[in-house]
Amino acid sequence: MRESTSLVQFEACPGDPFGATCTPIYQTATFDQESPLAFGKYDYTRSGNPTREALETQIARLEGGGRCFAFASGLAAINAVAGLLSPGDEVLACDDLYGGTYRLLSRILSRRGIRVVYADLTDLDVARAAFTDRTRLVFLESVSNPLMRVCDIRAISRLAKERGARVCVDNTFLSPLLQKPLDLGADFVVHSATKYLCGHSDVTAGVVTVRDDELARELYLIQNGEGAGLGPQECYLLLRGLKTLDLRLERQQRSANVIAAHLCGHPAVKQVRFPGVPGPAGTRIHAQQASGTGAVVCFETGSPELSAEVVSRLRLFGIRVSFGSVSSSASLPCRMSHASIPAEVRAARKFPEDIIRLSIGIEDVRDLIEDLDQALEGATLATACIEVCTRSALPQGVE
Repeated sequence: MRESTSLVQFEACPGDPFGATCTPIYQTATFDQESPLAFGKYDYTRSGNPTREALETQIARLEGGGRCFAFASGLAAINAVAGLLSPGDEVLACDDLYGGTYRLLSRILSRRGIRVVYADLTDLDVARAAFTDRTRLVFLESVSNPLMRVCDIRAISRLAKERGARVCVDNTFLSPLLQKPLDLGADFVVHSATKYLCGHSDVTAGVVTVRDDELARELYLIQNGEGAGLGPQECYLLLRGLKTLDLRLERQQRSANVIAAHLCGHPAVKQVRFPGVPGPAGTRIHAQQASGTGAVVCFETGSPELSAEVVSRLRLFGIRVSFGSVSSSASLPCRMSHASIPAEVRAARKFPEDIIRLSIGIEDVRDLIEDLDQALEGATLATACIEVCTRSALPQGVE
């Protein structure tokens, strides 16, 4: 079956005697056993639950095989991968990551004796030089958040294998429909399932998928042993959201491309960051390893104050720290999702303080463009008026 079919045509409830169309919510902590000496398939929901197993099986299928493990959040999923590391190991991470991932790697893993090295992994020469004999894990995002930079996953996976390291790709921006990192050589693929996989902003969840049997056993040990597995209610909601992933993403991605092209021609926009915008070196690599652009568009105005004014004036775009929902949203990453990265670190990495991140929903794209235009024009006028008023208030001869 093709992916759009398999999203809705799957065994929703293996073994169910009633033929339920939708996977039941097994809202139970424990399962009765027939004997104290011979346990059944399930005994305690932390260790396994039929609703969670249906979800994990479906996502593993979408990723191209292997085993999937569902966790209470995307960061919990990343933390499970990091749980395979030992004191003295090093993580080589892309220097443009989600703020929460940076906090986990820099402030929490360091307490476990794990060192994190950040490098521009879009440059293979820089990546090659950044490996050490202690590098055990390479962590990158399929499209970086929010600078929208593209790493060559195949090439980095080859480098890592030559040096005895594993590769983990956060594929939240693209979903399994647009990119399959395991096919490109990655060992782990993680998602904040809160975003596109769910798509309705009503679940917080994370997933990790692997093909290696030994890695699967180790991840299950962590999921069961640490107890951060996703609950049955959230698994049900996530399964329901997955059924419309193809429909949602098709509309969102089409609108995102229209909006990105429109912003490229707007006089108040200095730069648009989007895989579908021709020009950047990563565009060619992205086309080779992904089948679509995704639906997140980032742009810069040249002024942090102007960008803040633009976001404040938007009417249809909710101001939110997340993305991937059916409704559109906007954020200032430096003040919101990436605020946990220290300002001096952002400055050293040339992180633009004026960047705006748009998550494109399923609304009519014409309405979204009209909203962006009124916000950009109103913000530009308001900012210009403030500047004029400020200058006129200064003593004569003072600038």
